[in-house]
Amino acid sequence: MESSQSNEDIAKQIILKEINNVSTNSLIIKENGCSACHILFNLMDNMQISESDASDLLSQVLSDDPKLNDCFIEMVEKIHMKERMMGLPFSIKTREAKDKYIASNFKNLLAELSSDLINHGTDIVLRKLLASSIALQLAQNIGIDYHAATEELYYYMRNNDQQTNESILEFINNFNSRVYKKD
Repeated sequence: MESSQSNEDIAKQIILKEINNVSTNSLIIKENGCSACHILFNLMDNMQISESDASDLLSQVLSDDPKLNDCFIEMVEKIHMKERMMGLPFSIKTREAKDKYIASNFKNLLAELSSDLINHGTDIVLRKLLASSIALQLAQNIGIDYHAATEELYYYMRNNDQQTNESILEFINNFNSRVYKKD
């Protein structure tokens, strides 16, 4: 328990430092890089942990500290919503370059979901697909990029943990009952 708490304290300091760095100089987020990923990768590098562990730790620290959670989402909104012109780099690519980019992302996502299915099971994959769908809907409706919409969704979910978890579980149970009813 003590080691876990000290890891969270270390992570909290790294997260706070990077939020302040990004807020002071948003140019440290390269080109169209993601500010949330920047924090995540700094956490990985500084703590020498895997991306999955860093993601879990980031989520835990933000869930435990609502004030830091607010600072994190403000940083994401500043970078992804206020400072960026959306979609320009992709829009000026040739059709062939666009298609290659999309094909690469398509293959990568299917490989990632297949790995998650093998390593974590159907419920995790369904949760991931559900969260992606909700984030995409938010991005389209609000007119923001997907990363920002995802962070906004996670922010909401952290602040409404019990309600969102119950809603997701209810959806998964209904989904599974319909799938298995047809078999």
